[in-house]
Amino acid sequence: MDLLELVNVGKTFPGVTALDGVSLRFRRGTVHALVGENGAGKSTLMSIIAGLLPPDTGELRLEGRPLRPASPREALESGIAMIHQELNLMPFMSVAENIWIGREPVTGLGFVRHRELRARTRELLARLRLDVDPDAELGTLSIAHRQMVEIARALSHRPKLLIMDEPTSALTEREAQQLFMVIRELKAQGTAVIYISHRMEELFAIADEISVLRDGRHVGTDAARNLSRDTLIRMMVGRELHRLFPAPPPPPGAVLLSVHELCREGKFRDVSFELHAGEILGIAGLVGSGRSALAAALFGVAPPTSGTVRIAGDTVRLDSPSAAMAHGLGFVTEDRKESGCFAGLSVLDNLEISVLSRELVRCGFVEARAARLRCGSMLSHLRVKTRGLDERIDNLSGGNQQKVLIGRWLLTRPRILILDEPTRGVDVGAKAEIHELIAQLAAAGTAVLLISSELPEVLGMSHRILVMHEGRITGTLARSEADPVRIMELAAR
Repeated sequence: MDLLELVNVGKTFPGVTALDGVSLRFRRGTVHALVGENGAGKSTLMSIIAGLLPPDTGELRLEGRPLRPASPREALESGIAMIHQELNLMPFMSVAENIWIGREPVTGLGFVRHRELRARTRELLARLRLDVDPDAELGTLSIAHRQMVEIARALSHRPKLLIMDEPTSALTEREAQQLFMVIRELKAQGTAVIYISHRMEELFAIADEISVLRDGRHVGTDAARNLSRDTLIRMMVGRELHRLFPAPPPPPGAVLLSVHELCREGKFRDVSFELHAGEILGIAGLVGSGRSALAAALFGVAPPTSGTVRIAGDTVRLDSPSAAMAHGLGFVTEDRKESGCFAGLSVLDNLEISVLSRELVRCGFVEARAARLRCGSMLSHLRVKTRGLDERIDNLSGGNQQKVLIGRWLLTRPRILILDEPTRGVDVGAKAEIHELIAQLAAAGTAVLLISSELPEVLGMSHRILVMHEGRITGTLARSEADPVRIMELAAR
């Protein structure tokens, strides 16, 4: 039975048609995957269903009755909850407060019953197999655990329809499998799930039906069992992708970065490795292994407490991002919302910030024309879908925001580029473009440190792979000897 029906839904923004007459049906007790390239209209459509945006044309029907939620609260009252790709949590509040805010159990005098609040939270977290203290401050948790708290908050509403936008983007394989168990429980209870993901293996593992959007239009819907990966990609991108990963770059050159016994208390210890010019060095490991902390230390965001770093043979002190940039480092962080994008500012502002003070200011004045030319050229090079340099970066899809962040560092012409989850939340077409770009950078001599939770990405892109576990390097594998089993053995030591 249909729970939600969309009929000829349309939405336009100045100069852009985001949705063009989309009609879809979502049934009770099924997982309906929605896929498409970044900018295809998925997020706009989900925002309409969740009450974040009004449709310009068409109608929504929930259980046969007209639905037009004017706010997320109205959508929740109708039984629709959404887990957003970009987390919408409050880092300085506790886990329990984030989950139950506005719905806390209270006494007759209006005081919060904290014992009951904690008990409810523990029960909900246990359902997700998540061992987290309900009183822990959210900002102290890893991104993966924050993602699970966001999922817990949505489940706490007991929705009829649950929208999940890239729910596993920050999760390990084990955590993703735990989430899939919860989704199957929801299906058995009659809940409808709309599942958005760019990870093909997930779609075929969890979805009953798959719908494809392209350029704001509904391309087609079919049962997951009737579709293949290649067919789905063709529907999504309107073209063939001849290979998942580009051909390996030439063998690397001389040592450019040398790290010896690097430590940061409580994060990682005794980390030593070398990175060659033109090399793509992958770093694999489970959540909490210290990968991102190592990247932050190398870029001076959270400097190491001991150890030695040499660049081109010279010992350097990377105690701030500006010092790292002065030595030719660039850094794309794993969380574009929290530490990547400057929300509310334009695409131009987000691009030029890395080179503004060093290259585009003369006598205290910004060379605006030169800035626009260079940044506009970078947008074209990376094929960013945007109305122009003056568009707010918030208006771009997640994948296009990611391209802007990569472009920011390419403008600095880095010798060493650190990429932490560079394709998280990026569609298959944009992912292939980013992979090709990384290979081109390496071929031109840039040393790339590639951190990724996706094993196929690490295996397909890297010359060598370092594996970390609990803050230490547990092994280094050449491309020829690396495989998923060997990596997971080293990651779980």
